[in-house]
Amino acid sequence: MASTVEPLSYRRPRPPRTRRRRLWLLPLVAVVVVVALIAAALVRAETKTMPYLAVHRVVPKAVKLPGKPFKPTWPSEGEATVGVEGVGSLGSTGGQEPVPIASVAKVMTAYLTLKQFPLGPGEEGFRVRISQAQVDEWHDRVALDQSTVEVRKGETLSERQLLEALMLPSANNIAALLAVHNAGSIEAFVGQMNATAQELGMSQTHYTDPSGFEASTVSTARDQVKLARVAMRDPTFAAIVAKPSTIATAIRIGNPASWQQALAARDESGGTIESVTDKQILEAYRLLARQEGVFVEPASAASVAGLLQAHAAGTLAEGSVVVCTVTGHGLKDPEWAIAGAPAPTTIPFDVSAAATALGLG
Repeated sequence: MASTVEPLSYRRPRPPRTRRRRLWLLPLVAVVVVVALIAAALVRAETKTMPYLAVHRVVPKAVKLPGKPFKPTWPSEGEATVGVEGVGSLGSTGGQEPVPIASVAKVMTAYLTLKQFPLGPGEEGFRVRISQAQVDEWHDRVALDQSTVEVRKGETLSERQLLEALMLPSANNIAALLAVHNAGSIEAFVGQMNATAQELGMSQTHYTDPSGFEASTVSTARDQVKLARVAMRDPTFAAIVAKPSTIATAIRIGNPASWQQALAARDESGGTIESVTDKQILEAYRLLARQEGVFVEPASAASVAGLLQAHAAGTLAEGSVVVCTVTGHGLKDPEWAIAGAPAPTTIPFDVSAAATALGLG
């Protein structure tokens, strides 16, 4: 009887099953703990009673300065307002009804110019070449006896020069020039002036021209103080108006050279001190050169201008002898002679042409 025997097969035993570590639970637990801690801190902050803050003044509410109360000597006419930065108004007089402000309007013209074209220390800003139309306008304003500065065709003036001419000799023709340069036309610039006045709270101000020549340009002293406070924050504007000077360069308005000595000389001699305008100084300057052959700087012509003014006013006795001391030579300040000289005559390079031009044949 046959039998079949199957060979035995070897099977590797399976390793025992082990649990996979669930490591992803650890970060989750950490996040839950952090959130719980934050929530506990917030609940504690909301429920904990905090002490009230106590404020104690370390500076007195008011400081009384020694001395008598400030009592300004108010003008007998017009309007006036006095204010101190950081203190406020110290009073006003004359009411606060809008009145013509004349050349005070130029403060707004200068303010808007610097607002649109700021000037840093030592900078000259934009430049304008003078046209024949601007020369003609200057002549027209001179005929109306307006305050002007002479301009010549082809000369170039910087923004700083224009602002100085606007604010120091108070040139109406320069105000118009700046208005057209800044806004394209006087009408557009006047619109900017009025818009800015409203922005500054100048509710009783209305401009109709950039120079103030028109009587319809009106404002109040209080409104103009508002503008002055803003304008004086511009270092360039403040520098220009802080040291105003006349064309007589030795004379400083507000702080004249040798002022105390001049007062002493006046008192000792029984004399008087009067003022003259730039226009009068230049007229005397030209008169000395034309009639006396004496070429002086403009500053030296101021005394002659005062003499002519006194004569016109009838304050000099008939036959009086007056001595005017003129010390500065014209070459010390020649630009005024050059500016007032007529345009040179151009002739061919020929002796006969030169003789004819000189009236010699």
